Amino acid sequence: MSTSSATEKRPPGPKSANPLFGVLGPFRKDPPTFLLRNAREFGDLVHLRLAHQNAYLVNRPEWVRDILVTHQSNFLKSRVLERAKRLLGEGLLTSEGEFHTRQRRLVQPAFHRDRMAHYGSQMVECAVQARERWKPGEQMDLAIEMPRVTLAIVAKTLFSADVSSEADGIGHALTEIFSMFDTLMLPFSDWIQRLPLPMVRRFERARDSLDKVVYSLIAQRRASGRDEGDLLSMLLLAQDEDRSVMTDKQVRDEALTLMIAGHETTANALLWSWYLLSQNPAVEAKFHAELDAVLGGRLPTFEDVPKLKYTTGVFGEALRLYPPAWAIGRRAKQDYPIGGYVVKAGSILITSPWVSHRDPRWFSEPEKCDPERWRPEVAEKLPKFAYFPFGGGARVCIGERFAWAEGVLALATIAQRWKFKLAPGQTAETKAVITLRPKDGMRMIAGRRA
Repeated sequence: MSTSSATEKRPPGPKSANPLFGVLGPFRKDPPTFLLRNAREFGDLVHLRLAHQNAYLVNRPEWVRDILVTHQSNFLKSRVLERAKRLLGEGLLTSEGEFHTRQRRLVQPAFHRDRMAHYGSQMVECAVQARERWKPGEQMDLAIEMPRVTLAIVAKTLFSADVSSEADGIGHALTEIFSMFDTLMLPFSDWIQRLPLPMVRRFERARDSLDKVVYSLIAQRRASGRDEGDLLSMLLLAQDEDRSVMTDKQVRDEALTLMIAGHETTANALLWSWYLLSQNPAVEAKFHAELDAVLGGRLPTFEDVPKLKYTTGVFGEALRLYPPAWAIGRRAKQDYPIGGYVVKAGSILITSPWVSHRDPRWFSEPEKCDPERWRPEVAEKLPKFAYFPFGGGARVCIGERFAWAEGVLALATIAQRWKFKLAPGQTAETKAVITLRPKDGMRMIAGRRA
């Protein structure tokens, strides 16, 4: 992909208000809104100077496909994922090259379709346990409750463990860690991380608390020697060609990556689903009608997921309007021609589900919550990579099928018993760090359906 005719000519973009930091300041203030505004003003390829880094926002489906799939070998992971190694080590989210390919091959069987029916029953079981805790009229923060549900699901399905007693501690640790990642995107952050600053110490304590949970699971499984047939057993029993096994550190990196990614992203998609339902009574009524018609009062099973088409559409709209992975960055290894320009090696190309999913070329009335747009005859007309909440290519989310089943089954199970309305004074502003969280939580009032 390199070229001898590289040129300094760049596509249009916002003027750099600051000669040193470029547009880094307004970008950091509200990244998704900043990206959307500039895509609408400047088009499908936008140049952004973020301090010393040249970045390019890419907003055409075929170009997104080329970056994530067709020409994926020309790119490395983004700066965010490079910095995430401080937490995740060499897990699937952060590793590269042959090591990433090997680890993905080892983990993949845990997400095969033949395991999903068993996972489905455990997903429903965890959702039932959650819905039984709540009381009518109770005000709760779904930014706390949904991670409890999804953490229980990930721990039960992938690690055969009950970590409910650690749920609040894990949630607090993740909040501390994600707040630090905002700082990690600053220029000179490598230097900042070495200073004995309070934020750095909080990050390290939070990471240590997560390590304590994961290493405890590993130690207990090694001591028992049992093969539970779950992801943790697969990691501990996996052997290289030379018959060497993973060290505890390698197992920790993969286990922690999947524990965090597997519960954080789906928890956010679920809480945004409840928000959208609370703001769209007609959608909520159709959603409840489908649950009653398909399930007739019984608990859902994995086999019900294909039948719950409107419920799937509700979850699909949450992933469209509030994609947990709101931006996906790649660093060019070589000069890369795109849209009549040549992006220099070392530049960052940003593809943004938040931006693409709000493009009126692909989605009519893009800000409207409309689960009907995910009927097969409508969805199949979408250009490939106009909708990509799970990324694409070799780094596509390994748990995509798991997440869809989890989202649909959790929504169905909880909504059989409860509906939610926004608490007085609660806003729905977003905070974009690694994932798209609500800025001020999501306080809602639970009401019994029947």
